[in-house]
Amino acid sequence: MHRFANPNRFLRLSAAFLPWTAGLSAALMVVGLYLALVASPPDFRQSETVRIMYIHVPSAWLAMFGYASMAVASAVGFIWKHPLADLTCKAIAPIGAAFTAICLATGSIWGEPTWGTWWVWDARLTSVLILLFLYIGYLALVSAFDDPARGLKAGAILTMVGAVNLPVIKFSVDWWNTLHQPASVSRIGVPAVDPSMLWPLLVMTGAFWAFFIALVLLNTQAEILERKIQVLRAAQAYGASA
Repeated sequence: MHRFANPNRFLRLSAAFLPWTAGLSAALMVVGLYLALVASPPDFRQSETVRIMYIHVPSAWLAMFGYASMAVASAVGFIWKHPLADLTCKAIAPIGAAFTAICLATGSIWGEPTWGTWWVWDARLTSVLILLFLYIGYLALVSAFDDPARGLKAGAILTMVGAVNLPVIKFSVDWWNTLHQPASVSRIGVPAVDPSMLWPLLVMTGAFWAFFIALVLLNTQAEILERKIQVLRAAQAYGASA
């Protein structure tokens, strides 16, 4: 996989994959929204508010996956000094932060009619809020240094340390008594979600994943081009002063 860490090769490959991921995302989104908003039935307890699940659950999964991807990329960049790893981590951060914010917002909208409150400081909600702060902290930290390499290195350390929050998010509903319901889709055995609701959820999840990949490819391309511009400007400044 080392050869794919070459920025120029990545630009060529991502340019080929980007239209496919974007098109797949659009197609799945159209089908998923129809299944979620029209074809799927209301829940006998939650009524129409159950439809928030089709946005909330994929956003929550991608919020965690985005940060896990950042942690892996940070470790690769920190240990093996891959030129693309740190840029990929920086590209994922705003996307992961956006999905985390969507997860929290839709969870609050769902919680008000279901729990009777917009927010509770239970383990799942609080740990996801910490995840959002980690995303924001990373973005602030990498921009706080005049030397981009130092900022990316500091951000990588923060990301790797913050990864301990991911198992807390995942297992918080099992470790503590919380209002948040336990896993119902990814649990071992048969999912607790009825197929009439499970299939729209899976289609929407596929749409969100394809959209996430397309955004990461696009953002990483932008980061590579920005780095090339910085190098050219530095070379020009050095040539003018020599």
